[in-house]
Amino acid sequence: MLSAAMTDLLNDQLNREFFSSNLYLQMSSWAEAEGLDGCATFLRNHADEEMGHMKRFYNYINEKGAMAIIGAIDAPQTKFKDIKDVFEQIYEHEQHITQKIHEIVKAAFSEGDMTTFNFLQYFVAEQHEEETLVRSILDRVKIIGLDGKGVFFIDQELARYGSGEVTVAESMAPGAE
Repeated sequence: MLSAAMTDLLNDQLNREFFSSNLYLQMSSWAEAEGLDGCATFLRNHADEEMGHMKRFYNYINEKGAMAIIGAIDAPQTKFKDIKDVFEQIYEHEQHITQKIHEIVKAAFSEGDMTTFNFLQYFVAEQHEEETLVRSILDRVKIIGLDGKGVFFIDQELARYGSGEVTVAESMAPGAE
């Protein structure tokens, strides 16, 4: 059984994941409206992944005999300057999520709740992957730029990530195209 404090922390994270899904879905809509189909697909897939994270928390809380509580979440922002702005905001958001996951991990360890501690290790690794991915996208934006064909090339690269054709690690490997 989860402690009341741990249940509250997990429910808070469940709702942060729900917000993340909505945020990335809204960003996808913005990208589509801007004609950035690769970016839109990437962000839509990312929104689905975040909803999967929300459901993991939901299932875990209920499996442990507590009740998952889906609360009200704020509407995400709808306007963005450009792709760089989108991914800078994603990076900042993912850093915030990482911090919150780490706080829950520390609380689980402090409580001696090793089952929850182990459950959270997936999210610790996932956050590392998320931050690495977004940082690599921002690095590419910095290198390629957003002038002229730069936006086109960034959108094409995001289409490759979004389709699962290539992972960040593969795209950054020596000899990668």
